[in-house]
Amino acid sequence: MKLAGLLLIVIMTMSGIGYWYYTDTQNTIAILTGNNAKLELSVATNEATIKVMAADFKKASETLQQVNTEFAATRRQNNILADKLAKHDLELLAASRPDSIERLINGGTIAAGRCFELLSGSPLTEKEKNAKSDRSFNKECPWLYDRYKSSGMLNDTPNN
Repeated sequence: MKLAGLLLIVIMTMSGIGYWYYTDTQNTIAILTGNNAKLELSVATNEATIKVMAADFKKASETLQQVNTEFAATRRQNNILADKLAKHDLELLAASRPDSIERLINGGTIAAGRCFELLSGSPLTEKEKNAKSDRSFNKECPWLYDRYKSSGMLNDTPNN
């Protein structure tokens, strides 16, 4: 009988330890499953963020390349203008024909201002839409003519 009582105590103790182990393991599994779900959500969010950042970086790189190209074109145009100005003695011309020089400078200033307006997104005027050459489009920024022509915004293109 003593042996049976001792075995009963050992069996009950082992059952209690087994029950505690099972309960503790189930709680641990539940916590780990929840953590795993949170981790998977974080990974998915990070991957989506990386894709968006990569797309944004690509777009920024393309925009920078476009700006650099336009800046180089502006530099070329500035060099052309500097060469033109170097060929003339403006002081002598201004002294001998002030009205003509004033008219030319005012006209150039207006055309240059229009270049800034166009680069800022201003809509084309009818004269600009109907231009047949880069010089008739705007003599201060003739390089814009090809941009508008290729986008189909001029009346002489087949896209209109």
